[in-house]
Amino acid sequence: MYDTDYYQWTQQQADAMRRRELQLIDWQNLIEEIEGLGKSEKRKLESYLARLLDHLLKLSFWESEKLYNKSHWETEVANFRFEIEKVLKENPSLGNLVEPIWDEIYDKRVKVMSRSFAIPNHPKIPITTALDDDWFPSPNLELQ
Repeated sequence: MYDTDYYQWTQQQADAMRRRELQLIDWQNLIEEIEGLGKSEKRKLESYLARLLDHLLKLSFWESEKLYNKSHWETEVANFRFEIEKVLKENPSLGNLVEPIWDEIYDKRVKVMSRSFAIPNHPKIPITTALDDDWFPSPNLELQ
């Protein structure tokens, strides 16, 4: 059933758990699904952190587009900060992963974004600064 009608499988599994009919539970697939839920939340956090960094880099270095897009990019930064905060509120244990994820993605995102605009060597934006609702980068990423 798991492979042929996922929705029905989920309903049957939930029903079997409610009735405490352990022999009807598809343990192998249920375990994989539960683990997948956790991985999904981590991927969501990784994605929001990557999008946040992308937009901070745009605000710092993409001069030719800034005149037309600055307001939009700032709104996106605020939105990604909000979404990150929400994910962390719902999943407090992910808080321990924020800095390692940031460190892991930073250089990769700089490389990806440098395909669209020039990104000179710059001081790395600390994650605490990036998440600060009141901070937006000044031109050429002068960290204050």
